[in-house]
Amino acid sequence: MTTLTAFVVVVLLVGLERLAELVVSKRNASWSLSRGGVETGQGHYPVMVVLHTGFLVAMLVEAFVRRPVVPAALAWSMLTVVVAAQALRWWCIATLGRRWNTRVIVVPGLAPVRSGPYRWLSHPNYVAVVAEGVALPLVHASWVTALVFTVANAALLAVRLRTENAALATLPTLEAARRA
Repeated sequence: MTTLTAFVVVVLLVGLERLAELVVSKRNASWSLSRGGVETGQGHYPVMVVLHTGFLVAMLVEAFVRRPVVPAALAWSMLTVVVAAQALRWWCIATLGRRWNTRVIVVPGLAPVRSGPYRWLSHPNYVAVVAEGVALPLVHASWVTALVFTVANAALLAVRLRTENAALATLPTLEAARRA
């Protein structure tokens, strides 16, 4: 198997993982909305979908057009980061349970989750997104995609984090939720 073929397989697997996320997200969003969940930030969501879809396509196009020489050390080290990012992402999903989705939906009265990776970071899923955004294209030395996605994603994350933090600020503290 060529490195380009292997790269295509890895990107397709990540694409399938994204589809699995969307299935989980849709189910969980329905659960949250049925319990009075409030969605905010709908305006940036289509931009996020286009950016993340374009990311998968762009790195493949770059790999096929540029046909870079890929040092094995780069490929393997970046693949390790990609796998670690996927593990962190699914740890976040498992920790949030039914409250996880790709939209910004909060259920009034439920305190923010402070377990799992959320013990240490407010938004650990975005650590996974940023790590993957750099590492996945670099598995096949697609540095242009890594750079462009990282810059575009930083702008999107600035909006997304403001939206999420504002939504989370409407929730009770963990102590208040325990007293209720």
